[in-house]
Amino acid sequence: MNFIKVTIDPQKNEISVHNNGSGIPIQIHKKEKIYIPSMIFGRLLTSSNYDDDEKKLTGGRNGYGAKLTNIYSKKFTVETATKTDGLKFKQSWTDSMGKEGAQSVTPNPRNEEYTKITFQPDLARFGMETIDEDTLSLLTKRVYDLAGTVSGVSVSLNGEKIKIRGFKQYVDMFLTSATEASAEAAGGAAVVKPSIVYESPSDRWEYAFAISESGNFQHVSFANSISTSKGGTHVQLVADQICKSLITSLEKKNKAVKIKIPQIKNHMWIFVNALIENPTFDSQTKEQLTLPAGKFGSKLVLTEAFLKGGESDFCIVRFALPLNPMQKLPSQELGNVF
Repeated sequence: MNFIKVTIDPQKNEISVHNNGSGIPIQIHKKEKIYIPSMIFGRLLTSSNYDDDEKKLTGGRNGYGAKLTNIYSKKFTVETATKTDGLKFKQSWTDSMGKEGAQSVTPNPRNEEYTKITFQPDLARFGMETIDEDTLSLLTKRVYDLAGTVSGVSVSLNGEKIKIRGFKQYVDMFLTSATEASAEAAGGAAVVKPSIVYESPSDRWEYAFAISESGNFQHVSFANSISTSKGGTHVQLVADQICKSLITSLEKKNKAVKIKIPQIKNHMWIFVNALIENPTFDSQTKEQLTLPAGKFGSKLVLTEAFLKGGESDFCIVRFALPLNPMQKLPSQELGNVF
């Protein structure tokens, strides 16, 4: 697969996602006695990802996502082509998967490979009349998220290619946008964009560190390209290693300083993009990764170079670190912490 094309049309109330990865097998399922694409998208309690012993780097596990999209749509259409079977397949459902349309199976003379899903969400079920600006912004963000987290794939939105190549560029774009928003909120006052410390030690891990000016711990994280807005064990794994390294460095250079992890974390902004084997989440919306780190399928130890870069950047906010009240130091001594 080398492209993903997303189209969002609020006027038509229609969304489509199209990629040129391997198509869905166009064969009659031995048990269900129907075409496999029809089974995947139009029959409940059918999936091929129930085996927890099989190691997979996907997000879905039990086949609910696509079917739920169909159930909450006025119309839902799947199109796929596979050169293995030499066929193309197309089928639509209407009225929340209540009415099943005819299946179209035709030759595939050009040996194409693709899958395209087009649906019209049943907005009334969500108390909406149209795809409003907030929803459109959220959907647009998810397309940008995709461009930043899927390696080697060109992502486009409404025919326009997203100009992001890789997670590091995504992080930079994210911080640029946040800085511009802060400057606007400050009435146009100059706001310094945080610098980035980035590392990708393997094809399963990418992460970055920046200073959080909000006074609260911030993170932007993904597990298998799923946006984990509430974070989870992958974020904790990265953040804890940074915190422990910073505390060790602080206390080594000034033994009177006693810092706790929450005091450090309140000045951290962490970005994580991870591939996790058989991930588990807090809910169907997959906002928080719950899988223990020992089951990730890969070990992560942040390199010394990355941690030293983080320590260097952390000098910017060392004056803001609250000290143990029993060990108050003159402000000038904080300058000697690093």
